[in-house]
Amino acid sequence: MRVLKLIAALTMGVSVAACGAMPDIASRNAPFEATQPSSAQDLRPKAPFQPTAMLETQTPLPMTVKAININVPGALKVSEANTYYPSADIVWRGDPVGNRRTQITEIFETAFKRGTVGMDGSTPVILDVELVRFHSVTEKTRYSVGGVHNIMFKLTVRRASTGAALAPTRFIEADLPALGGRSAMEADRKGQTQKVRVTDHLALVIQQELSRFVAG
Repeated sequence: MRVLKLIAALTMGVSVAACGAMPDIASRNAPFEATQPSSAQDLRPKAPFQPTAMLETQTPLPMTVKAININVPGALKVSEANTYYPSADIVWRGDPVGNRRTQITEIFETAFKRGTVGMDGSTPVILDVELVRFHSVTEKTRYSVGGVHNIMFKLTVRRASTGAALAPTRFIEADLPALGGRSAMEADRKGQTQKVRVTDHLALVIQQELSRFVAG
């Protein structure tokens, strides 16, 4: 009889222990997005830019870019605060202090002209680009931990002859890792400034996007 009672007690103990362990297992297997990010996680570089996917059966539209319209909305908030992560839509330190909207517009114009040069397809098009976010790194962040040039924009490709959109507007997130500390200073010494790196990156982004563009 005592043996039976002992077995029953042990069985109940194991059940209770298993129930108590379940929440911990669920927590450890929870997706990353469910956890609260730390300030260090916020500054980690994101994955490199990946061009919009295209099905194997789709044929890219051969095009020639006739005009590029860059729109940096006045509603976007600009910050000059030298903190690790200012709360703003536009943060840029790759040019001297000045009109950040104008500076970013010039970066996009230069990059997109470079990225579309040599395109001689049969369809003349106009590119409409609307900035959504251009959050680079501050001095404090760049000369310590580094981070991410977080760049987002909307792209609409229109037929030059009619002005009609050839496809729905695309949302493009073109992040680029931002160097920090000694790496940033060494890059500056070699002429690879923030402005040079961002401009080169955006030129590649638009080149890849348009090389895979499918009307529809």
